[in-house]
Amino acid sequence: MKIRLDTEDASETDLAKHDEEDYVEMKEQMYQDKLASLKRQLQQLQEGTLQEYQKRMKKLDQQYKERIRNAEPGFVLEPWLPGSCSPSLCLSFAQTEQVERNYIKEKKAAVKEFEDKKVELKENLIAELEEKKKMIENEKLTMELTGDEQIMEDLRTLNKLKSPKRPASPSSPEHLPATPAESPAQRFEARIEDGKLYYDKRWYHKSQAIYLESKDNQKLSCVISSVGANEIWVRKTSDSTKMRIYLGQLQRGLFVIRRRSAA
Repeated sequence: MKIRLDTEDASETDLAKHDEEDYVEMKEQMYQDKLASLKRQLQQLQEGTLQEYQKRMKKLDQQYKERIRNAEPGFVLEPWLPGSCSPSLCLSFAQTEQVERNYIKEKKAAVKEFEDKKVELKENLIAELEEKKKMIENEKLTMELTGDEQIMEDLRTLNKLKSPKRPASPSSPEHLPATPAESPAQRFEARIEDGKLYYDKRWYHKSQAIYLESKDNQKLSCVISSVGANEIWVRKTSDSTKMRIYLGQLQRGLFVIRRRSAA
């Protein structure tokens, strides 16, 4: 009987290790897929085929054409020579010519503005995609800093949902009194209310300067950029990259927040 139980324990250990490897591989694949998607979007932007770029370009083009229509004089300028008409008619021709010159000037200004806005649009889209890339890279960094503790907890949650519960014998752990050690310890109180974070008996809000400490003793100077429903985003002051921190990670002490002076 003992040999059979030892074999079962070994099998479950091997299965857990296999599940952990699959989980890490899945996370890595998701990260690579997101990066590949961003690279495709950048390539499409350079080629002018990105859907969001074409949508915004269409709006710019409409604004440009509308400006040209509004600047049009509404008549055709006829050629004339000084001295070939009466004074009043010559004055009318001169005024008409001035209107035509103003139209040409406005048209050139409209063309320049249109070209400038095209460049600005592409630069803004590139900046948006680069920011998304930084966010993805920081999500991966957060996962690496969290380490195996977070991975194993996620796996336990998944296994509880997908694995059928086996009948327990009277001597199995299910029939023994529960102890506090069976549930993960919560080192810090952390919750979010009304767009603010309550953590370790202090309130934190958007734009507040903090220190973020990880379990491997890294200490980062950050600013809270946003507060969500179950997580906060912080921006590192060193390079302005962003990181997402979940409430569960704060509660378990995987990350620690300290106040710091904004100066």
